Amino acid sequence: MALTFEAPDWNDYHMDYQHPHEAVEPIEREIAIVDDALAALKDAGILPHTDYDHDKFLAHRRAVAELFEIPWTAITPRMQRILYAINAIVKPRNMLAAGVFCGNTFISNAGAAVGPGACYEAAHLIGLEIKPEEAERAERNVRKIDPTSVARVLPLDAVPYVAEFPEEINLLYLDADGDGGRGKGIYLDILEASLDRMPGGSVVIAHNSVNSAEALRHYLAFVRDPANFAASVNVIPDAEGIEVSVR
Repeated sequence: MALTFEAPDWNDYHMDYQHPHEAVEPIEREIAIVDDALAALKDAGILPHTDYDHDKFLAHRRAVAELFEIPWTAITPRMQRILYAINAIVKPRNMLAAGVFCGNTFISNAGAAVGPGACYEAAHLIGLEIKPEEAERAERNVRKIDPTSVARVLPLDAVPYVAEFPEEINLLYLDADGDGGRGKGIYLDILEASLDRMPGGSVVIAHNSVNSAEALRHYLAFVRDPANFAASVNVIPDAEGIEVSVR
């Protein structure tokens, strides 16, 4: 049976995708839901603890709202906080994100190590976006927050890139769409290409675990198999959801 965390109001929690910076609920409610999600991940053995710097996260959020060009996004305020918090807790030396569109989901992960929300030092934070025009915009956005280029976006196909990545992959974020009708099913291809570079304790976050559950059925079966991953939790703070798994 899959482990699941569900916010009690996940199906009634809605954001205007064209106005992602507008408040959806009181900040205290957002924090409480995220705290419960992080506690579920800790209880499953995916996270070592649940502590992250709330002030640094808000500094990150303000910078993104002020500097990023975001035509639309499905990353809700709850999800933004969860992604930042997971990275702030895990502190991945190398984080790869596949399918980053305008860079908002990428920086929700990478912002724990670069920019005003930085709480640790990373070696490589790499976003992969196969559409050149979107990769260019994402890279422009990221450069406004990270002058160091530790975080960067490349206009490349994720599958061959991760297969040839020369170092460990400590956190892998999946939000790509495959062509030829593959859709979100491409997640499993990307993951399988990454596995031999993912040591024990590496974390994988897959977006759309709820609204694309059917397309992700083979991926979800794979990460929930204890022969492949030590633990996996379907985290449902909103109608999109993420599957969070640890090696």
